[in-house]
This record gives sequence, structure tokens and C-alpha cells, in this order.
Amino acid sequence: MTAPHPAIAPRPGILDIAPYVGGESGAPGANRAIKLSANENPRGPSPAAVEAYRACAAGLALYPDGGAESLRAAIGAAEGLDPARIVCGAGSDEIISLLCQAYAGPGDEVLHSRHGFLMYAISAKAAGATPVAAPETELTADVDALLAACTPRTRLVFLANPNNPTGTLVSQAEVARLAEGLPPQALLVLDAAYAEYVAAPGYDAGAALADARDNVVMTRTFSKIHGLAALRLGWAYGPTHVIDVLNRVRGPFNVSVPAIAAGAAAIADREHVAAEAARNAAWRDWLAGRLAAAGVPCTRAHGNFLLARFGETGPASAPEADGWLKTRGLIVRRMEGYGLAGWLRISIGEEAACRMVADAVDAFRAARA
Repeated sequence: MTAPHPAIAPRPGILDIAPYVGGESGAPGANRAIKLSANENPRGPSPAAVEAYRACAAGLALYPDGGAESLRAAIGAAEGLDPARIVCGAGSDEIISLLCQAYAGPGDEVLHSRHGFLMYAISAKAAGATPVAAPETELTADVDALLAACTPRTRLVFLANPNNPTGTLVSQAEVARLAEGLPPQALLVLDAAYAEYVAAPGYDAGAALADARDNVVMTRTFSKIHGLAALRLGWAYGPTHVIDVLNRVRGPFNVSVPAIAAGAAAIADREHVAAEAARNAAWRDWLAGRLAAAGVPCTRAHGNFLLARFGETGPASAPEADGWLKTRGLIVRRMEGYGLAGWLRISIGEEAACRMVADAVDAFRAARA
């Protein structure tokens, strides 16, 4: 870590932040690397989104529409939502940061589940607030534990549903119970980055609850099923009072012209979204079965990744397995940063990648039997 300047110092708490580290993308010594560490869509975006992106080249000298009106209209049409209650950002990461900036500060608490997305704690600390982690039950957010952790200082409660990195899901009834039980000053943020992959009956990403209550906001992303991670594009839907606040604190041109154009085309291509969800589900379930047969169980996944348990399953260990996979050009995500040292997170790639992971894990387990 760089030594702090003796006179020019950041606000207290900033230097306590451990910077977010994204998934690795290379494997030294491997002829070819397959990146399965960042939950990206291996097949990329809709062809319509690619064409819309290319069509923007002639207008790069101009500022984007600060309100992203065409994108909000496209989201509203696709999702059946009021565009006036949508705000867009540079990834859902920016929305998370803006919520912390707007609603939490020194003396406030930002609550999340024990193995929730790392950006919740990072954004809370950046705003000067204190992140608080509530215990989980079987790697699933526990509503009773979250409610018990609430205090008069709780300002934001983040719930990723499905959760990253565990892939687990909280039922709609439990989410509603959480929203109902929060203290009056707390805002519930439902992070639904993986919503399009969920097939569980009765699942709602958060729009219905945001319509029914004034203390719920939903965040979404174009980085996963829409395959636009490079463009950094996300959005939020919520009560008018929350959207008004976010529009006051966001940058005036926080979403680029190419992101607006590609995002609008991507969300309108419902056939592409449905095809990607079906492909992902088929290979996610297939890979989970192969790993289980090799003695490597996974959590019940609802996203585009698996959380696989290598520690405490015989002689295998997650670091050793990670190294073994790397030698075969397979880049997955170690989980020590999430307090899950015995686990690896594996994004669902294309068929060939899934088969390579399964065969490599079989060989790894056989070599250590």
C-alpha cells in the first residue's frame, strides 16, 4: 500500500477500504485461457445491440442525452415499467455507490448479508458509513438475521437476489417480510443483477415491491445476460422520491451514447434474452451434476455461475483446484475475499468450456484420491 501523504489526507475510513479486485483473465503458461471468473455472457450481446453500438461512431463528438430518455423508454417497454421512475448509471455499481452517497454517511450503517456483493461494503465505507454484515443460513440471506441487525442507524439494506457469489435465492414472501419489518428510516435495495436467469415460480426482481412500497428500490444491470459488461450500464427502478434523489447526485452525462444505444437494442431483443437464459440453465444444471458426481457439491444456483465446494471434501482444496484448472487454461474465481476459502465460483461458459471444467475437475479429484 502506498504510504499516506503527511498533510493531504483522505476522509477517515477511506484508507481502510480494500480495493475491489475483479476476476482474473489470464493463466501464465497456458496456450489459451477461458475466462470463467467474472460471470460474463460468453456469447456476448444481441446482434442488434452490436449494430446499434457501431452506428454511434459518427456521433462521438457529441454529449449523450443526460436523461437517457430513449434507454429508459426501452427499459420501460420491455419490463412494463414507468420510465419516469427509472434512472440509469454506469453499471449497477454506480447506482449502488450513488445510493450510499445519497442516503448514508458518518454515523450511519449499511446492512448486507454475510456473503453479499463486496461493493456494498466498499461503497458504504467510501460514503463514510459503517457496513454491517448479518449472518446467513446455509449461504442464503436470512431475513430474521437482517432484521435483528437493524438499528436506529441503519439507512440502507442491500439484498442481492439471487446473491453473488453464492447463487442462492430468497423467496418473494421473505423479501416482502424484510421490507415490511425494516425501521422507518431504512431503504431496501434489491440487487437483481441476475434476475433474467431465475426460473423459480413466483420470483419478482423487485419491481412489484417497489410499486407497492415507498422503501424499496430495485437495481439491474446490462453486464450479465445482455452481454454488455464492457459498456458499464445499469439501472434502478423505485419510488419517485428515490429516483429524484439519484438524479440529483449522479453525473449529468453518466451514461455514454454507445451504452444508451446498445442497451436500448439489447433489452428490446427478448428472443436473445430468452435463448441465453435457456442455454445458461441447461449447462449450469449439467455442470452442477458433473461436479456433484465428482464429489464437489455446489449451492443451488439461480444465476449464471456455480459456487463449488472444494474444501473439506477429502484431500482436495480450493487453491489447489484453482491452480490445477489454471494449468488447463480455465480461469475461475477464488472466494477468500468473500470469506469462502474452501469454494470456487465458476461462471457458466459455452458447452466446450463446461465440458473442459467437468473433465478437469474429474482429473483433479482422481489425482488426489
